[in-house]
Amino acid sequence: MKRILFISIFLILSKISAQALPDSVKVFLFEVRQDIGPESWRNTKNAFRDAQLQKADLMLIHLNTYGGMVNAADSMRTKILNAPIPVWVFIDNNAASAGALISIACDKVYMRPGGNIGAATVVDQSGQPVPDKYQSFMRSMMRSTAESHGYDTIVEPNGDTIFKWKRDPKIAEAMVDPKIYVEGVSDSGQVVSFTTNEALLHGFADGKAESLVEMLEKEKVKNYTIIRQKLTWTDKLINFLINPFVHGILIMVIVGGIYFELQSPGVGFPLAAAIIATLLYFAPLYVEGIAENWEILIFIAGLILIVVEVFVIPGFGVAGISGLLLIVVGLTLAMVDNLEFQLNPNYVDTLLQAMAIVVIASFASFVASIWLSKKLFGGGRVGGLALSTTQKTEDGYANVDEHFKSMVGKVAIAHTMLRPSGTVRIENEYFDAMAQTGFIEKGAQVRVIRTSAAQLYVEPVEFE
Repeated sequence: MKRILFISIFLILSKISAQALPDSVKVFLFEVRQDIGPESWRNTKNAFRDAQLQKADLMLIHLNTYGGMVNAADSMRTKILNAPIPVWVFIDNNAASAGALISIACDKVYMRPGGNIGAATVVDQSGQPVPDKYQSFMRSMMRSTAESHGYDTIVEPNGDTIFKWKRDPKIAEAMVDPKIYVEGVSDSGQVVSFTTNEALLHGFADGKAESLVEMLEKEKVKNYTIIRQKLTWTDKLINFLINPFVHGILIMVIVGGIYFELQSPGVGFPLAAAIIATLLYFAPLYVEGIAENWEILIFIAGLILIVVEVFVIPGFGVAGISGLLLIVVGLTLAMVDNLEFQLNPNYVDTLLQAMAIVVIASFASFVASIWLSKKLFGGGRVGGLALSTTQKTEDGYANVDEHFKSMVGKVAIAHTMLRPSGTVRIENEYFDAMAQTGFIEKGAQVRVIRTSAAQLYVEPVEFE
């Protein structure tokens, strides 16, 4: 009872000034009408910043979502609970999973007829419930969020005083865990999900309306001005680039570009593509304060170690493995907001999700690069990207290829390291060459085994 009384006093002192709206009301409106993720959290932060700059009196969220990432939803609900002005939400059909958590955090909840709220069980990428430690964390968030709205004091006819939660924490927990029993609410063994009328009945909605305008009218907000959040092209670009799916694509370009650049001498298009993808990956995360300097330095250190492994100490040992690990760590940590490193189990799940994106995208890019390399340089149907038409000597074409064919069987010296392409020297002539398998160190003796499209293919002499 003392705990309940303390919570109520705190809430009354912190919210009473925020709930009193002036005669002329500035309403700041922003939309959350997609899966909850980094984009939603970024838009929320910007919305509260802009609302403060505009000196808004009321924040109004237009919500329609099936859920999303728990860490982003947790950040959004914390921002809402700590807001200095009232925050209302209009649920336009759906507030499922993470959307339910965000909605319960708001001071007033209105739902469109036919809407739904609830079903907040934490699931993995395949839709299966995750281990109970994560469910427990979600239950506690739902419970504490419901408790934050306090309770009503009811005096019964016999003079007894009872306290009734405005939003029952037990029901909020039952939206996560089907094992929680609430009489008349969750006795079916399923997680709780309310329709609009059910949400009104059990205190998880304050009203129903067909539109935002009707909602404001029912709350007797008449003399108001709506200020809508405006996203600049920079906002839209950053929102696009911080999407986890786009992160995966950029990682594939980074890894593929580095691989192809190591396959061919000189600096060319693959390296340029890798550099551009790296900038597009890190720049938005750095601007948003998600990626730190030291995380970018870890990635750069990994690249340096791989370059050292390839050009200075040929083979693949400690430097190469360390470089790969540092690249994975740098890409992973840069994707995770450092605010996630708090004493709760959720940040571990976030780290694992980020690492899964990095590892899967890197592996997919590596496999695709090997396949594409064989197609482009392996002498297959499109080997060497050579034309398929025959240019005959009798038609006036110079038969340069005959000179290369005469090199077959000759012993050469690797003028550069072949990894697998490079340069070999045959009787004081230099030719572009490619190792048939693996890498060949500089100075090694090799034998020309075949030619294709003015390209010599060689293998170490000791293989014979």
